[in-house]
Amino acid sequence: MMNNVISNYFNLAHIRDLVTGALKITPLCIAVLPWGLLAGSMAIQAGLSPAQAIGMSAFVFAGAAQLVSLGMIMAGAPLISIVLSVFLITSQHYLYALNLRSSVKNESFGKRVLLGFVLTDELFAISSTQPHYNYRVLLGAGIWFYLCWLVFSFFGVLLTSSFSQLEHMHLDFSIVATFIAIIVPLIQNRHALIGVITTLVLTALSLYLNILMGGLIAALIGMCVAAWSESKEKKE
Repeated sequence: MMNNVISNYFNLAHIRDLVTGALKITPLCIAVLPWGLLAGSMAIQAGLSPAQAIGMSAFVFAGAAQLVSLGMIMAGAPLISIVLSVFLITSQHYLYALNLRSSVKNESFGKRVLLGFVLTDELFAISSTQPHYNYRVLLGAGIWFYLCWLVFSFFGVLLTSSFSQLEHMHLDFSIVATFIAIIVPLIQNRHALIGVITTLVLTALSLYLNILMGGLIAALIGMCVAAWSESKEKKE
């Protein structure tokens, strides 16, 4: 019986799938290195202890939401504003989960919960390259990205003692670079291109006008425009 348990956990095919997933997402792991450093640094500057800063990366595990919430904490924003902002920023994960249902519907509840925890924009970008993905490949990619995020955040905490103003080194540009790498391959038709252009124009306008959560509003409008464009073409 013990041999069966060991073989289940150390099945070479399973390990190969996990490693395959890790290798697929490694370029995106490297791309978020500055992002992780910034998250660790900002957590310390927001008044968190090193243990709390690492704990935030370990339990929240949402780069954009972490940076936004930390910035709002440092600005003295009310709790309800922080909660609402984090909810809106991470709401796209519901769509990611729906998209992955076909790949994980036969897995146990525990396995689906585990994959849901490590589901990120980067993991979704990996999964979207195929209509169906092996669960263990996805899990390997998600776990590896999670571990990398923890390591990067840890180094961000350590570097804060030497570079107290990491947020002024423009490391947040890695956020933009990462999302460009994710989004560009997904623009496969003119409808998607129209949606992206609409979102970019409206985002720039909202920044100029200093509209609260303008980026999220612009993204929603961009998606609606893309859907309307595709629907109109089908009717014609």
